[in-house]
Amino acid sequence: MKHTVVLIPGDGIGPEVADATRRILTTAGAEIAWIERYAGVAALDRGADTVLPEDTMHAILEHGVALKGPCTTPIGGGFSSINVALRKKLNLYGAVRPVRSLEGVRTRYDDVDLIVVRENTEGLYAGIENVITEGVITSLKVATEEACRRISRFGFEYARSRGRRRVTVFHKANIMKLSDGLFLRCAHEEHERNYSDLEYEEQIIDAGCMRIVQDPSRFDVILCENLYGDVISDLCAGLVGGLGVTPGANFGDEHAVFEAVHGSAPDIAGQDLANPLALLMSGVMMLRHLAETRSDEACTVVADRIRDAYNACLLRGERTRDLGGELGTRGFADAVCRELDRMPVPA
Repeated sequence: MKHTVVLIPGDGIGPEVADATRRILTTAGAEIAWIERYAGVAALDRGADTVLPEDTMHAILEHGVALKGPCTTPIGGGFSSINVALRKKLNLYGAVRPVRSLEGVRTRYDDVDLIVVRENTEGLYAGIENVITEGVITSLKVATEEACRRISRFGFEYARSRGRRRVTVFHKANIMKLSDGLFLRCAHEEHERNYSDLEYEEQIIDAGCMRIVQDPSRFDVILCENLYGDVISDLCAGLVGGLGVTPGANFGDEHAVFEAVHGSAPDIAGQDLANPLALLMSGVMMLRHLAETRSDEACTVVADRIRDAYNACLLRGERTRDLGGELGTRGFADAVCRELDRMPVPA
């Protein structure tokens, strides 16, 4: 079965890691027809009058699945985040960031295996800000019962479908009693009503962060609102080697966008220095999603082959420079493709 996927290369190092990922997926036998579309600086460079062109949105709406490289977000000015815009326009309310220790990537921890599930549409991260008067700015934190219940159900369902045991809700309801209080109440009620087979606990976020760095193995699935989820997922990435080895996915009821969660790193763009592993791992998540939603077990087989191939490369020391190796972007892709070629072809 051939699947059509929208590829958004991004900008900065995005086109390099996107090309490496596409090449590896093709070598592994993924039956994908790619439709390339642009966003962010790359869209502006091609003459678009907006950073999120209509043809890009229409392609995702039509085909339902996209793989996206990093897009630059200016700091303190300029255009708004492409990621935030995509999540709002496509109602991609559930962000998933798996964080796992990789054999062959040495860190302070060797037993990390957790998933951060993040509400993706509300809260302070939505960026609703206003100038009240000279020198006074407000940022609005919005929480709705609909979104809080929706992400709670999504988080519990995701945990159950992946064979996870425990969901921990991170919050600051001791201070933000109404907004975080609503999030906490919805999660607790959904657990009691429909998910009592899963263990459930609540952590005030500052104490929870301390416990993560003390012993990340005690966490299984972490559920949190938008801004907390952004911070926590990056913190957890640091436990296993950084953002270059952690994938990301954004799910809605009808669409899904898989992406590298690191930045566009324009300072090293075009120098064959970027690590493509994060986008490759996101591509593996995408294949598993296609297997589940389109009943195509072949996608699972290809996903397993790619995972086994990059794990073998890392274990042999075939790594990019950010992981202590000597390979560039193309060199790492070459190594993974060679490993795939050595593997027996599945029947």
